[in-house]
Amino acid sequence: MHLTIEFSSDKDIILPIHYNHLVQGFIYDTIDEKLAEFLHSKGYGEGRNFKLFCFSNIFGKADNHSIPEHLVFKNKITLEVCSPMTDFCESFANGIFKKTIRLGSNILNVESIKVDNQYVVSENTVLAPLSPIVAYSTLLKPEGKKYTCYFQPGEEDFQRIVAENLRKKYKAYMGAEPPEDDIIIRPISTPKLHLVIYKGFVIKGYTCKLKIKGPKELIQIAVDAGLGSKNSQGFGCVRLANVS
Repeated sequence: MHLTIEFSSDKDIILPIHYNHLVQGFIYDTIDEKLAEFLHSKGYGEGRNFKLFCFSNIFGKADNHSIPEHLVFKNKITLEVCSPMTDFCESFANGIFKKTIRLGSNILNVESIKVDNQYVVSENTVLAPLSPIVAYSTLLKPEGKKYTCYFQPGEEDFQRIVAENLRKKYKAYMGAEPPEDDIIIRPISTPKLHLVIYKGFVIKGYTCKLKIKGPKELIQIAVDAGLGSKNSQGFGCVRLANVS
């Protein structure tokens, strides 16, 4: 389920360029306190746990020149939040009308909220990115130090990591083994690199339209819970593309 929220303000909305941590904090502050604590400390699944929610970039008319390292939005912004978990979506939708909306130093009004069930009906689907998609592995240097290697759409490791991640999310959500059919992911537009700083760490992600072929149940998880890694930090939010 996708929730699209339009916010407004009586004055400019000013946010740092790297705002993901602010949006994540806003989401946790908006949902039920017990649910927020469960997601933050535990999450779904065993072993590696998943939050099973994701959010988009912030959209709106913005100026990134007038204030260094900041975006200045003109009165209105839009954010998309998604999750396969009904309790999460209901808690967020209910909470957003009960509290003063603070995003960074901005006080916002909720202009509208749109609920959109994005149903996957085909095993061949095109996904459009709403935030950068992250696929990475943590490797060891010869001297024993760890480093992070990021992969871009079109690389074999990108497909492997994203497909494995989808299967793990499915198991965490459904409590059952995922379908074993292959998942094939390929870019149908040129991948664009994005460098995002999240709480002091540089994360590399890519945006491009992707054609994904595989079990509908797994594609549905991608649409509702996010594609790739670090979804609850605002990466990998996708929606079904309008393809003519």
